Amino acid sequence: MLEIIIYTADRCPYCTMAKRLLNNKSVNYKEINVDAEPGLRSEMVRKTNRRTVPQIFIGTTHVGGFDELYALDRSQQLDPLLAKA
Repeated sequence: MLEIIIYTADRCPYCTMAKRLLNNKSVNYKEINVDAEPGLRSEMVRKTNRRTVPQIFIGTTHVGGFDELYALDRSQQLDPLLAKA
């Protein structure tokens, strides 16, 4: 079973949209709010080489942000990836 992790921040509309999309797919995910604790953003940047949120992982696959998640959904590639989770 693959773990889904989403790095988020407070007052981030793209984070809200990404979580809504995942919720609509009825999948469980672990949310890591980078505003909640010093060092979490640095951890995210180290893992992704990106500073923006959200950053989404499905298992070891770094999906990217909301735009990439939405593109996967639109191209019907998200459900098969989530089926492994």
